[in-house]
Amino acid sequence: MITKQTIEQVFETARLEEVIGEFVQLKKAGSNFKGLSPFTDEKTPSFMVSPVKQIWKDFSTGKGGNVISFLMEHEHFTYPEAIKWLAKKYNIEIEETEQSDEQKQQINERESMFLVSKFAKDYFHDVLMNTQKGRAIGLSYFKERGFREDTIEKFDLGYCKDEWDNFTKAALDKGYDIKYLKSTGLTIVKEGGEQDRMFDRFKGRVMFPIHSMSGRILGFGGRILTNDKKAAKYLNSPESDIYHKSKILYGIYQAKKEIAKQDNCFLVEGYTDVISFHQSGIENVVASSGTALTPEQIRLIHRLTNNITVLFDGDAAGIRASLRGIDLILEQGMNVKVVTFPEGEDPDSFAKANSDAQLKTYLEENAQDFINFKVSLLTKDAENDPVKKAGLIRDIVTSISKIPDGIQREVYVQECARIMDISERVLFSELAQLINKDQKDKGKSEQYQSAAPSLQPVKEEPSQPKINSLLLLEKEIIRILLLYGNEEIELVNWVHSEDKHGRPIIEKEEYTNTVSNELYLNLQEDEIEFTHEAFRDIYYEIIHQLNQDEQISIDKLIASENGAVSSLVTNILMDEEKYELSDWERKEVFVTETTKILPKLVTDAILNLRRVLIETKINTIIREAQEGEEEDQSLDFEEVTNYIELKKLLYEKLNRVV
Repeated sequence: MITKQTIEQVFETARLEEVIGEFVQLKKAGSNFKGLSPFTDEKTPSFMVSPVKQIWKDFSTGKGGNVISFLMEHEHFTYPEAIKWLAKKYNIEIEETEQSDEQKQQINERESMFLVSKFAKDYFHDVLMNTQKGRAIGLSYFKERGFREDTIEKFDLGYCKDEWDNFTKAALDKGYDIKYLKSTGLTIVKEGGEQDRMFDRFKGRVMFPIHSMSGRILGFGGRILTNDKKAAKYLNSPESDIYHKSKILYGIYQAKKEIAKQDNCFLVEGYTDVISFHQSGIENVVASSGTALTPEQIRLIHRLTNNITVLFDGDAAGIRASLRGIDLILEQGMNVKVVTFPEGEDPDSFAKANSDAQLKTYLEENAQDFINFKVSLLTKDAENDPVKKAGLIRDIVTSISKIPDGIQREVYVQECARIMDISERVLFSELAQLINKDQKDKGKSEQYQSAAPSLQPVKEEPSQPKINSLLLLEKEIIRILLLYGNEEIELVNWVHSEDKHGRPIIEKEEYTNTVSNELYLNLQEDEIEFTHEAFRDIYYEIIHQLNQDEQISIDKLIASENGAVSSLVTNILMDEEKYELSDWERKEVFVTETTKILPKLVTDAILNLRRVLIETKINTIIREAQEGEEEDQSLDFEEVTNYIELKKLLYEKLNRVV
């Protein structure tokens, strides 16, 4: 296990904005940073990072936390794995205590698959660079393709020997379980006979490891080097728990920083296209790896930039087959340009045939927006044929209809009208019909989905609304503790007594207390337990801190290994941060400082919690009487009356009317 001292050093050293900045394009927003959510598809930034508090929150999904929780959410790291990733980034030496056998057994399936994949990457690369067959066959192939050794190192390229089980034997000898070699697809197991047969999936192929955005090995692509017509030229890892081809872009790990820096991403088709561009000095490039472009892949790019330039081979048939990808990019609210290479050329061959400067110049001079691209591509077919020309115009307007932004749509309609020599009125009419049809289709889908739950009505318990109120009040108490727990406040207590003649009097008793002590004493007095597990955990951690240090440490709560605690604390703090970033001051609306009304805030929180608990108790008594046997259906009116009187007293203290 990683020592507590190492974990503390990681938290003290890591800068949240630096770490998240590797995965999300962040822009300054006051004292904070904002960006597009990396967890959902959105057009308006709702992802906030607070460098001061070292916390983040994604307001579109409700997720939030510290630097560790971000890596766990985004990269699916375990807690120790996230610590190790940060330690490596900040050059912190990790100190570990010996793990027990039980702890070793708790390594989950995904982690085991990642470990096997990393071993495979290292093994294939070592075979390529340090064995006779690897250098003679694999390295020779890469050098024939013009790849330098530094480029080969950069992309962790490798070679799997043309032997049935060379890799599998090596992995088993190192202690890796065949279960994970099989689940990652690295080894194929043929069952049957006295003994299962095992052989390498990628035997005789040069290897292209596929990295996640953080650099983890998700899978592999392998290219055959023989002319065997029965074998696929390229072979990919099968779908698994860690490898989903439709959600992965080759080269995203090596390209992410340059994509954000250049604010543009070049999208190509193959592995070698990406590698050749990098070698030519253009690093903001990724590949869809031969699959049709998917929304998930586009959103991966959208985290880093709003601009995509699609690079097409000089093959008209292939370009037409790929046109749907442009509409998908437009649907995501991104800007798209297109570059086509001369016939017979692809990004790889063109990069090799031209100097770095010539390649950059070509890309700059030949990038065109999607309307001009579609017109130049399809005009020849539509020439002197009114029906085909109408079809081309309709095709362009269909693409324009995918753009979410109304102003952009109008600009593109005007451009289309100019190029195609047609009235804007006709185009706007066609555009309106397409948008209305699309909205109706979406409406039907949403209507169906919203109707589905009503097929199975849920019987609601009488006390359910009060339970929701209780959770809100519990959250409010935790919020007050987090924001003001260490503050001292002046409080008033009204003491009921009698004078010497036996007449009732109320005396005002003033005293000073910290917010945390006041809340703790009142909760203890009423023996109140939090109903929400995470609120209860936060409260217990706060009480533990107060017993140890007499202070509440927000940093320790944010760094809690309990993910629910860290997440809830962050959500509460970032909700407050969002409120502070509102435009009250711009509107010249001056809000009363919370600290000035803090005594009332604390008192109201306690009184309201008591009120809801009393209402819940009254409802419970009534319900139990109604649900009892006929002879037991008697209601303790005196008990209910006492609770009602107590509730009235609480309302009076809250300055409310019952």
